[in-house]
Amino acid sequence: MSAAPSEAGQANPTYGALTTEGNSTNIAWHHSTVTRAARAHQRGHRSAILWFTGLSGAGKSTLANAVNSALFEQGLACYVLDGDNIRHGLCKDLGFSDAAREENIRRIGEVAKLFVDAGVVALTAFVSPFKADRDKVRALVPAGDFIEIHCAADLDVCEQRDTKGLYAKARAGEIKEFTGISSPYEAPEAPELRVDTGSQSLEESVAQVLAYLQGQGIIPQAE
Repeated sequence: MSAAPSEAGQANPTYGALTTEGNSTNIAWHHSTVTRAARAHQRGHRSAILWFTGLSGAGKSTLANAVNSALFEQGLACYVLDGDNIRHGLCKDLGFSDAAREENIRRIGEVAKLFVDAGVVALTAFVSPFKADRDKVRALVPAGDFIEIHCAADLDVCEQRDTKGLYAKARAGEIKEFTGISSPYEAPEAPELRVDTGSQSLEESVAQVLAYLQGQGIIPQAE
């Protein structure tokens, strides 16, 4: 059982200082006895957030899951946080207004931050259309831990795919505030990685992501 927070004036290395976060008062960060560095040493790889962003139909989920499978086959700790899956539970109370999109990304960023601390490569597949929201997630973790991956597919390509039939509904006015049609998408200006998911094969895209991760020392070189 962990020690209780110390009395005022008494040092307790297990807990940080009491703070107020939003509507939560008198809370202190509990420092785990198993550190992120210890997990990285045990597993043989670093943790990071791979943030796949792009229009609906750009191939974010497809690429994230394919990269996840490749990492898993190498025995690495990894997990995909998918936009639709998250809205089945954690964010099912949110709509698609600008404010709701901002809160959606804020929550995902906080969850992804915990995955990084747990020593897991967290792959997120979200449209995340606004630069400011993506930058807020980047600011949650140390430099080098947030890898922005722009799945760059032109709007016409995404509409041709229209995997969920959403573009057709948006064009017909059945879906309001749909990114790329009635709501803007702010493409990353300087992402860590830009993947041309509109033209190159899935295998080529996966290889591009893995090569980047190896080059950054996040995952080991393939044998």
